[in-house]
Amino acid sequence: MEFKELIAKRRSVRKFSDRPVPREVVDRILAEALTAPSARNTRSTRLMVVNDPALVARMADMRDYGSGFLTGAPLAIVVLGDTSSSDLWRENAAIAATVVQLACVDEGLASCWVHVNGRPRRKDAPDGETAADYLRTFLPVPEGCEPLCAIAAGYSDFTPAPLPAADDEARIIRLK
Repeated sequence: MEFKELIAKRRSVRKFSDRPVPREVVDRILAEALTAPSARNTRSTRLMVVNDPALVARMADMRDYGSGFLTGAPLAIVVLGDTSSSDLWRENAAIAATVVQLACVDEGLASCWVHVNGRPRRKDAPDGETAADYLRTFLPVPEGCEPLCAIAAGYSDFTPAPLPAADDEARIIRLK
């Protein structure tokens, strides 16, 4: 697939079939994500594969907004940062998460990012339990690692509408 086509096809999709994602497909996605650049080549990103439907469904309750669709995903990849490896672990993990999503497109999968880091579990309790703390109650998050996001992934027959037109030129600052 050409890069331009890959970029054009990458869309946030929240509807998945129950068809499992084969291990070899997951392994290719992980291998590609682990090649993502990192600050000073610290390689601070860790990837946790969750393909147990009960665990993925439990992850859907990490927030009371924006994570419910995980229930229907056959796969979730939790993108973690090793905080002792780099002060830029968030940036490194975000780059790797983007590569995960592009690799999903290349493998014929749909995906959607669910933000974890810094998010409260409940909207009406912003100072209460965090989404990350909730995930730690049942996922083996390694010591010294923080979850940045979870990428829901799977096969989908849903095709999102094209992106609406935007004034992209207004978002570009050109220096002469």
